[in-house]
Amino acid sequence: MTTDTPKAPRVDSTLSKGLAILENLAGSANGKGVTELSNELGLTKSNTFRLLQTLTTLGYVKHRDDKSYAATLKTWQIGRASVESLNLREIAAEELAHLSEETGETVYLAVRENLSVIYIDKIDSQKPIRSWNAVGGTAPLHCVGTGKALLAAEYDKLREQIAGSLTQHTDRTITDLAGLDADVAETRRRGFAYDTGEFRERILSFGAAILLPGGEPVGAIGISLPDVNLIDNGEEKLGGLVFHSAQSISRKLGNT
Repeated sequence: MTTDTPKAPRVDSTLSKGLAILENLAGSANGKGVTELSNELGLTKSNTFRLLQTLTTLGYVKHRDDKSYAATLKTWQIGRASVESLNLREIAAEELAHLSEETGETVYLAVRENLSVIYIDKIDSQKPIRSWNAVGGTAPLHCVGTGKALLAAEYDKLREQIAGSLTQHTDRTITDLAGLDADVAETRRRGFAYDTGEFRERILSFGAAILLPGGEPVGAIGISLPDVNLIDNGEEKLGGLVFHSAQSISRKLGNT
């Protein structure tokens, strides 16, 4: 008696090539031209161009003034929908409220999009002097607490990508790889990231990554405050609170 071997699912080649282009652009800090993409993906230039035209028409890719192509925020919108399907904001709400109550400062929930973070939820501080970022706002990975936490969680994958994107925003911004290597090592050692005013002058922030069961970061929780609000030895206290909140959310996502 013989049994038929199940056939492997058929993969649509055009769709797979289009998705390969989109994934490539979404993971790139800079735009790419037709030739570069075709070489990296093993596609013909004509095929690459046609697929880029389709992705541009659909709003997933934009054609820039320098003739390169880049992924649009529509890719983030899909990613955000995936995060929301995990109920991340709902699951994190209790810890977000706890951090707000414990510190009185502005607290954030953020996710990574390429080399930036996007804030998907927050609770504002009620203090007269406070920091502010809007939900939907973005910040560079390398110079805010939530971003630095997510960067440390995926540094092996992101190090080369971010090397050419260490833009200086204040005199405290880390702008060289050696400095970033050391900062990531310290973030990993203590379990939380600390922004010492590296994105905005005199605005501090702390962040810790939220991890799925396989160790993949799905987001980060953080606190932001003006430096005048930081009490003596406040770095360890606030960092510890953020770290434990991130761990609690990770456990709710199944990461034990």
